[in-house]
Amino acid sequence: MTETATLAGGCFWCLEAVFKRLRGVISVNSGYSGGTDAPNYESVSLGNTGHAESIQIAFDSHIISYSTLLDVFWKLHDPTTLNRQGADIGTQYRSAIFYHNSQQKKIAEYSKKELGQKGIYRDPIITQIAQFKNFFSAEEHHQDYYNKNAENSYCRIVIDPKITKLYKEFDSIVKKSDEI
Repeated sequence: MTETATLAGGCFWCLEAVFKRLRGVISVNSGYSGGTDAPNYESVSLGNTGHAESIQIAFDSHIISYSTLLDVFWKLHDPTTLNRQGADIGTQYRSAIFYHNSQQKKIAEYSKKELGQKGIYRDPIITQIAQFKNFFSAEEHHQDYYNKNAENSYCRIVIDPKITKLYKEFDSIVKKSDEI
């Protein structure tokens, strides 16, 4: 069964590169979620649209569960920093889970609570859990950015370590390289 997940955790290039490598993920689209008006990269970069750089994932829930997607999400960004991931600063880089139905809301809230109780982070988890309202695809040059620009310094410095961590932490659910 195909389901949809919408997540924000910093730069959408990073999230897209990671999530498209998971078995059961059908597609990953970079874009904007959380605001109201149809945005573009320049307007979102100003930080006053209400949108976060996000990804929308189509996944086969018979192969990968929503909770497993959240496990990857928690491990591959810092859910304790407000409006920031590394050097990317602004409300557009906030950590957020935009749930599509009551079951996703329940799973997201439980997952966040459970992670907080484990004491992995020194600071509290501030990830926003909000009802999905809309998603606007980013411009074409932002789609599949990592695969098109792997030698770019941002990709090598920021995204490569996330992909390395994915393979180390979640190897059993990662696609083979020819499936990506």
